Amino acid sequence: MNGKPTGRRAVREWALRALYQVDLGAKPVEEAVEEVLSVAGLEPEDADTVRELVVGTVRLQPTELDPIIQQYARGWTIERMAVIDRNILRLALYELRHHPEQPFKVVINDAIELAKKYSTAESGRFVNGILGAIVRQMYPEEATPPSDER
Repeated sequence: MNGKPTGRRAVREWALRALYQVDLGAKPVEEAVEEVLSVAGLEPEDADTVRELVVGTVRLQPTELDPIIQQYARGWTIERMAVIDRNILRLALYELRHHPEQPFKVVINDAIELAKKYSTAESGRFVNGILGAIVRQMYPEEATPPSDER
């Protein structure tokens, strides 16, 4: 990351970094969060949000998030997905389900952008497809996922 991004997108990016470390088995949750926050330079309220997103995502990963992702990831198992992609999906799904104050189009768009930045252009389409299908079921009357074509 160049510079110190700010705002909700930065919070998501720093949370993704911690989730990546946890998923690789490199660090326990709190240690990964504290390490990421030590270099993030975030405002206290943003640091608290990173902490909450990471802890909530990890806590609900096996019982809620991964089963939903698996349901929509036709032809893919969670284990076969790239580490970064599955953590982007987990984080976005956690936000979609537990932070309804966040507009779903923004959550999905940020997830797509993180996938493009840290994975591949194909990952952006993959993330968009899965999250789009989930959102269409969650909000059937209003769900038109953002396009990943930019």
